[in-house]
Amino acid sequence: MSNVSSAYNQWAEIYDSNKNRTRDLEAISLRTLLAGRHFRNCLEIGCGTGKNTEWLLTIADQITAVDLSEGMLTKAREKINSPQVAFIEADITQDWQFARGPYDLATFSLVLEHIENLDSIFAKLKAVMQPNGYVYVGELHPFKQYTGTKARFETAEGQQVVTCFNHHLGEFYAAAKAQGFELVELKEWFDEDNRDMPRILSLLFRVS
Repeated sequence: MSNVSSAYNQWAEIYDSNKNRTRDLEAISLRTLLAGRHFRNCLEIGCGTGKNTEWLLTIADQITAVDLSEGMLTKAREKINSPQVAFIEADITQDWQFARGPYDLATFSLVLEHIENLDSIFAKLKAVMQPNGYVYVGELHPFKQYTGTKARFETAEGQQVVTCFNHHLGEFYAAAKAQGFELVELKEWFDEDNRDMPRILSLLFRVS
């Protein structure tokens, strides 16, 4: 995960200001699928610069906001100074010592594409979730990945491409189902000027 961390540390300075359809559409996805709900304790995986954290504060009493990149977390802390949010730098492929559960909501925003083994992540997640809690997943759509699209950004040295793994829709479903999670909603999100290729895949699961 060191390549991913290094890349996002570089990206942090321009992440909020550069054009990024994937970032913006995923934010709409999360807000739409979780609108009208309220949660006590939220685990936000891939909080980045706090792009979704501010909104999650409107529906959750407490948030554990986790990211691999210290650069991204620095930006998030500059935006959000709240006793309701604990920002934590952590690698989710390792032990989840950061978890302050049980959680009745967990969100994954544009992070699982950087994880090779989804099964281990969902197993760790199951251990910290509250029964009847919800899990939101928002990812670059597999169709986009099939065409070679990856997380990338421009620097003075040229384009930087972040390490990614292709995950089929069925992989997300199978990893969640293996832990007893029930699929509540699946939605595909398109750019306004391209209705042929979905950009974002979002999934909402309920914990048994």
